[in-house]
Amino acid sequence: VQLQASGGGLVQAGGSLRLSCAASGRTLSSYAIGWFRTAPGKEREFVTGISWSGGSIYYADSVKGRFTISRDNAKNTVYLQMNSLKSEDTAVYCCAPVYELGLSRPIYDYWGRGTQVTVSS
Repeated sequence: VQLQASGGGLVQAGGSLRLSCAASGRTLSSYAIGWFRTAPGKEREFVTGISWSGGSIYYADSVKGRFTISRDNAKNTVYLQMNSLKSEDTAVYCCAPVYELGLSRPIYDYWGRGTQVTVSS
């Protein structure tokens, strides 16, 4: 399943953005979905994941309390609400199917086009 992230942009520190993750050609409702980000000069890191039902959620410590993941399977979309953004949140954000166990390991070695989030201080 190919996923595409959208909704990024430029925001001041302390601001908010909502990202969306949508599937093309197939439904994502049967997959657990994770958000990942790649900051300049750094390796890709896990941000958050949600089970296929939405009943289980896991956050990286760096975003806990500021980011909220949710999903609307009827709309075939997973969301990432990002509040209280910091300059260190600047990165390209991608979404991908993940294993239900742990919600943080990508199933496929394929990354769709991400969306750039830039937080100015």
